[in-house]
Amino acid sequence: MAAPSYAGTILVLGDSLSAAFGMAPERGWVHLLRKQLNPTAGQHRVINASISGETTAGGAARLSRLLERHRPTVVIIELGGNDGLRGVALRDSRAQLEFMIDLALTQNADVLLLGMRLPPNYGPTYTSRFEAMYSSLAKEYAIRHIPFFLDGVAQTPSLMQIDRIHPTADAQPLLLEKVWPEINALLQEEMR
Repeated sequence: MAAPSYAGTILVLGDSLSAAFGMAPERGWVHLLRKQLNPTAGQHRVINASISGETTAGGAARLSRLLERHRPTVVIIELGGNDGLRGVALRDSRAQLEFMIDLALTQNADVLLLGMRLPPNYGPTYTSRFEAMYSSLAKEYAIRHIPFFLDGVAQTPSLMQIDRIHPTADAQPLLLEKVWPEINALLQEEMR
């Protein structure tokens, strides 16, 4: 049997928010993306390289090998939340994100950066600078980004698990709906 022919590969490098924490993997937004993109053979392939608890340092350490193995045309970076929750210095998180963006771009992959916000108990200075880091990187590298990946979900208690950090299975289609316009735009650009 011949191997399927793919139009391109989307690599999702994230943490528990993309690893379907607290639910069956097929309920997560990345799996829903795979189903949406692959109604028939020969469409885009989606690789979920997300790991619960992952940090920007961990993602940066793994990305080179993932790029070499999968040769993605699109890389979605959904990392940084665990850095923020651990109080990692913003310059360190930013440096790791810069490294990943640079690496993906030099491998001719388009990048979509999913931004995050932190709870207010980390102080207004740290939280505002943390949030601004994503928009600043997106502007600097001229890449697509979503300022707050959980916008509209994190503020709705019924869409969050009991830990108030992870979205429920019911929230996953909403997360896909949030990222889909940016992903679709990248895929349309690939076809031009």
